[in-house]
Amino acid sequence: MKCPYCGNPDTRVIDSRPAEDKSTIRRRRSCDECGRRFTTYEKVETIPLIVIKKDNNREQYERAKIENGVLSACYKRPVPAEQIQKTIDAIEREIFNREEKEIPSSVIGEIVMDKLKDLDPVAYVRFASVYREFKDASTFMDELKKFLQ
Repeated sequence: MKCPYCGNPDTRVIDSRPAEDKSTIRRRRSCDECGRRFTTYEKVETIPLIVIKKDNNREQYERAKIENGVLSACYKRPVPAEQIQKTIDAIEREIFNREEKEIPSSVIGEIVMDKLKDLDPVAYVRFASVYREFKDASTFMDELKKFLQ
């Protein structure tokens, strides 16, 4: 790591620990040349994930969209916020574990529905009604029957 003060390429790590967000490493470094100290943060580089929408448009993956969908489905349900966040983390982990550069939105929707089924049955049905675009009560009942079996 290059020293930000004198430009020397030789620095050493004095201390290393997880940062507050737990997804980065905070490193205290010391320059071998000028002796000054500085802090760096190290984070795993992720490949940008592209989502293929129903109309074949492509857009960059956004965690916030999954969060909004899950939070809407769980609105006024007795589901702890911690469980909701764990579910969202599990959804995201499953998406990124596929190690694909592009993923259809339909696959993401199915993953979300699968995780919501375990979290809260009403949240699952709410999400399914929007995701599957139920046109009438009979398609809604068909989905409920699948869930109950």
